[in-house]
Amino acid sequence: MNLRLSFCTCILVILTGCAIKRTTQGIFSLETLESRAASAENPDAEKGAGGMVKNGLKGNPAIKDLKTGATAILLDKKGPGMIRHIWCTVKPNRSFDIRNIILRIYWENSKVPSVEVPLSDFFGIAHGAKALMSSRMITVQPELGYNCYFPMPFKENALITITNESDSDLDWFFYQIDFTLGDKVSKNDGRFHASFNRENPTKLGQDFTILETEGARGVYLGCVLGVRPLTNGWCGEGAVKMFIDDDRKYPTICGTGMEDYIGAAWGLKAHSAPAQGAPLVEPDYLSMYRFHFDDPVYFQKRIKITLQQMGIAKKEEALKKYGDSLIFRHMEHPRRDSNQVFYLRSDDVCAVAYWYQYPLIKERKPLPDKKKRTDHLYKRSGKATIQADL
Repeated sequence: MNLRLSFCTCILVILTGCAIKRTTQGIFSLETLESRAASAENPDAEKGAGGMVKNGLKGNPAIKDLKTGATAILLDKKGPGMIRHIWCTVKPNRSFDIRNIILRIYWENSKVPSVEVPLSDFFGIAHGAKALMSSRMITVQPELGYNCYFPMPFKENALITITNESDSDLDWFFYQIDFTLGDKVSKNDGRFHASFNRENPTKLGQDFTILETEGARGVYLGCVLGVRPLTNGWCGEGAVKMFIDDDRKYPTICGTGMEDYIGAAWGLKAHSAPAQGAPLVEPDYLSMYRFHFDDPVYFQKRIKITLQQMGIAKKEEALKKYGDSLIFRHMEHPRRDSNQVFYLRSDDVCAVAYWYQYPLIKERKPLPDKKKRTDHLYKRSGKATIQADL
């Protein structure tokens, strides 16, 4: 066996084992929990009630003909419990469709959804694109099989819905939600949250907001980032900044570049790893992810996470793009062209943030409307390796 492959496989097994132990107290532990699964055939996830429809001959395998504007309940269950896995797939699944099927999750009978995200973005791929993704928390498998493994505790109630905000009726929506009942859940257990944001274009000189929440203790789990560059050249020099609790002008945690944040270097090439990767790398579209499963970011009162839009180019090239509005700084490297500058950019940026917090959010910023969500969705432009010219 190739020694490098063997070593990498061992490391992955060790890391995955650590993750399992952390979330389940040991997969081998004999628990007094009840395992359940909700699906179209057993929507209430009742015990001993699976496969009953039409004598078990796949009588009701999916939600059929979900009309435009309609909402379907995937799960409505009293707790305490823990959602362990969500799988789903849909037809039709064009970019416009999967960007406008909205997933919402409500905890503890709240009227405000803790999760409100377009389906395809929640499952790891920006721009309404289709790409394979293999991470510890989310996978996208052929042919658009969506999987999520974030543990989601609830004490009183869990309600999960999808709403078809596309312009087409959905022929099929297959799903299965695997969960346990009887878990011990308290106020010291954060509830899972996720939000979606898009700015097209971003405001020049103003960092894009990935996440902002306050009034609770919590832990930031990571994000999916999508960038559609609006001008030529490398767009990934901007830092991810994490303003924790009392931070105001400057963050406690500040990275060194967008591709550095997802664990890559010197540009981007399509790849997937357990905690970070870039499933989609094309000249016109980038989709990346970073999960903080082993390096969680805790906050006690508030957190704000932003992405700086920054590129690198010769000053005269940057001036052609931004003219008198150009905001820049010379690279100042003894072995590089003195004309090379870091400059702030304006691009089309979107993000899904994942985090736990308690108490729950009491309000949320409205989801971008359908037009803002769907302008300039993914069109294949050819795979590429995109390099940072440092």
